[in-house]
Amino acid sequence: MTLARGTDSFLPGAPRRGRVRRFDEAYLERTRSGMWADSTSALSALDLPGRERVLDVGCGTGEFSRVLADATSGEVVGCDADPSLLAVASEHVPVVAGDAARLPFGAGAFDLVACQALLVNLPDPALAVREFARASSDLVAVVEPDNAAVTVDSTVDGEPGLARAARAAYIAGSAVDPALGADAADLLVDAGLVDVTTTRYDHTRTVAPPYDDADLQAVAKKANGAGLATDEEHLRATLSADEYDDLRQRWREMGREAAAQTADGEYRRTETVPFYVTVGRIPDANQS
Repeated sequence: MTLARGTDSFLPGAPRRGRVRRFDEAYLERTRSGMWADSTSALSALDLPGRERVLDVGCGTGEFSRVLADATSGEVVGCDADPSLLAVASEHVPVVAGDAARLPFGAGAFDLVACQALLVNLPDPALAVREFARASSDLVAVVEPDNAAVTVDSTVDGEPGLARAARAAYIAGSAVDPALGADAADLLVDAGLVDVTTTRYDHTRTVAPPYDDADLQAVAKKANGAGLATDEEHLRATLSADEYDDLRQRWREMGREAAAQTADGEYRRTETVPFYVTVGRIPDANQS
């Protein structure tokens, strides 16, 4: 699972009710590791080689900003509300502190305004998309996951089923829309954008020998239940006490089997997160 505070948390950043979750550098680098390294063809509708000024909203530590910067000769600017993350992103692109719902830029300041895995974390993603459209003179692009459609394959027989159960419970109590990616086109249309297209990109993350430190830490969290405990409050909002206790017991048993397989060099786990690249154009942008 690609989730909020590590590989044992249940969503890539679904906040508790009334809050926007903040992330640390290690989480962002871990969950985005390898993304777009296999292919950037799903980004073709962004016409990156032809961009002059690009804004990456909710840039975090700048993983997506770097992908954008590598594909265009124009300027890429990162924007985020977290100064500690911006400090990391600033090593790669120019950055500006700002809120996705109140961007500190004039109308049409960029010819592409984009985000990656941001809208699924916002209580009002429609407001953010309207703000993206205001700040763009041409294109708006949102790259968002469908967390309800994540799949897990594992050499531990019980892990895929437990992952589905935990994820479903977490999603049921979420204050945001973790499955927004597949339907993001509606947000762009409602914001007045035209020529809206959507392309799917599957981000696959694999745990296999030789294991790195992050792999070993993730397995340890499964075995001691720490990952599940991190989200206990949220899970208990949708599960009864008995249901949560049963899930915790089965999770730890699964984790101990994963740890045993890891010790023997036999544990393998593949997670696939579907992302949807949705792009829309400002009306009459070609004539302006």
